Amino acid sequence: MISNATQRSILRWIHIIVTIPIFGYIYGPASEVQQYADGVRFIFVPIMVLSGLWMYAGAVFAIIGVVVLLGAYQLSGYGAAVLSQVALFIARKIWLVIRARHGVVRDAGPQCRQK
Repeated sequence: MISNATQRSILRWIHIIVTIPIFGYIYGPASEVQQYADGVRFIFVPIMVLSGLWMYAGAVFAIIGVVVLLGAYQLSGYGAAVLSQVALFIARKIWLVIRARHGVVRDAGPQCRQK
C-alpha cells in the first residue's frame, strides 16, 4: 500500500500540474483560448477540485464534491457550481460537529472509535 506522505505528494503535484492549463486559459487571449474552454471546464477544473478535496478531506468527500460541482454546473451554470461547493463544505462541517458531539473521535488512521 502507498504511504500517506507519498499519496499527499502525488496529489499535490497533480493539483499543481493541472493548474497550469487553467492559468493559460485565464490569462490567454480570448480569441485563442475559446477552443480550450470545454477542456478546462470539464477536465482540468474537476481534476483540480478532486485532488484538492482529496488532500483536504479524503477520497469520498472529493468524489462527492466533483459530482456536485459538475451536476450543478450542468443544471444551472457557474454560480450554482460555486454555491454547491460552499453548501458541501457547510454540510461537511455540520456533519463533523454532530459526530464530535456524539463522541466519535477520528484517530490518525482511518479507524474511528467511541469515547
